[in-house]
Amino acid sequence: MGQNDGRDEERPAHRVTVAPFRLCRYQVSNAHYAAFRLFDYQRAELPVTSVSWFDASEFCAWLSRQWGCEVRLPTEAEWEFAARGGLEQKLYPWGDRPVTDRPRYAERWREGSEPVAQSEPNGYGLFDMCENVHEWCSDWYDPTYYAVSPAENPQGPPTGSRRASRGGAWRHQIKIARCAARSSIPPEFRYADYGFRVAM
Repeated sequence: MGQNDGRDEERPAHRVTVAPFRLCRYQVSNAHYAAFRLFDYQRAELPVTSVSWFDASEFCAWLSRQWGCEVRLPTEAEWEFAARGGLEQKLYPWGDRPVTDRPRYAERWREGSEPVAQSEPNGYGLFDMCENVHEWCSDWYDPTYYAVSPAENPQGPPTGSRRASRGGAWRHQIKIARCAARSSIPPEFRYADYGFRVAM
């Protein structure tokens, strides 16, 4: 986990073990979210955006009741493990080739997010890892956490003022993030390039 030649908050790279878990193949879409909380949307297949961390957590609690099992947001460690798709210490879910080598990269995300699953899945069959919209994680965020992170199932610091998020988003100049890239915003914020996917 992490990247020694990355940004300060991505260091040090360190080995982490996560317990078995499941992660949704897709970012939660407008159609999925509308089943939980009716709202107006133009395209059902787009990832839901402008949801706060609290909104995403409430969706997970609702889905837990629907399915009769615990559904939650992934931890940062789980998300990064899943994003790598079995490729250890590679920059992106597909390896080290630059993002500009991705099919149609220069044509994509010109005005907003795209329908989910427009790119090839990674080695674990997960779509849109590191791209399309940022994804909320369960952890509080601390840029120095890796220096004290436990090796087994890290859950993030116990408190904080910002929640962790992962992945790239359409609003950035570089549209696809590295697997190790970390980001965060206050949990009450709702941004047009922030969505989520669920874990269990």
